[in-house]
Amino acid sequence: MTIEIPPLPAVILDPIVRLALTEDLGRAGDLTTDATIPAGTQMRAVIAARKPGVLAGLDAAAYALRLIDADVRLTVKKADGAALAPGDMIAELSGAARSILIAERTMLNFLGRLSGVASLTRQYVDAVAHTKARIVCTRKTTPGHRALEKRAVRCGGGTSHRYGLDDAILIKDNHIAACNGSIADALTRAKAYAGHLRMIEIEVDTLAQLEEALKHGPHAILLDNMNLDTLREAVALTGGRVPLEASGGVTLSSVAAIAETGVDFISSGALTHSAPNLDLGLDVV
Repeated sequence: MTIEIPPLPAVILDPIVRLALTEDLGRAGDLTTDATIPAGTQMRAVIAARKPGVLAGLDAAAYALRLIDADVRLTVKKADGAALAPGDMIAELSGAARSILIAERTMLNFLGRLSGVASLTRQYVDAVAHTKARIVCTRKTTPGHRALEKRAVRCGGGTSHRYGLDDAILIKDNHIAACNGSIADALTRAKAYAGHLRMIEIEVDTLAQLEEALKHGPHAILLDNMNLDTLREAVALTGGRVPLEASGGVTLSSVAAIAETGVDFISSGALTHSAPNLDLGLDVV
């Protein structure tokens, strides 16, 4: 089943994209374009892939172009989430040459960065496709760009852990330590505080902690930095009572073996903090 990933709403895109354009244009605008391109010059250009990957970031790129010049025509040839081969045309632009050149780098920055996130996510998703495990990203995102990067993960076939601290209750090791080391106390307090729609997950490092957590009914349990044998034991011990998430040091080379232990989710900060930029280019035609 193909799930359409809608663009982010303008109220989210606007401050992010405006900041990026303002950063690039500085105090005086595009000196090179103003100096070399006569006013009224028209241009046609294409954005194309130079490397294989998965496309993401069209919403941000299109918004950047619209802020510079709403009259420039952008014709999308590939949708976000599409697989790209070198040479594939992503979009065609036609209109004022000055406007296209001013918007070019900001558009490509968004597309390259977010397509890189989507491409790396797709590699993780493909690596675990033979299992039931789902790949999820974390809060280890570029400050200010979380909505963009988490949408890019979705374009790559992954999903999100939490969007922010207000999204769910995740009791981590430091929370437990601050509760005098008591998993029971931390979970009891969380359940008393949470509304009926608020999810509660707790992080455990050992099988003994897992057994203690299971007694107090969390909605999910995060298995932190456990080796493969311990993960398998944790899955058997839990017996499907709550979803299990494996986390900590997950890499592309290790994710398949982790998934084969039977966990339900695998979270990796690398999807957003370590994704390489996907090489895309804009060329005049």
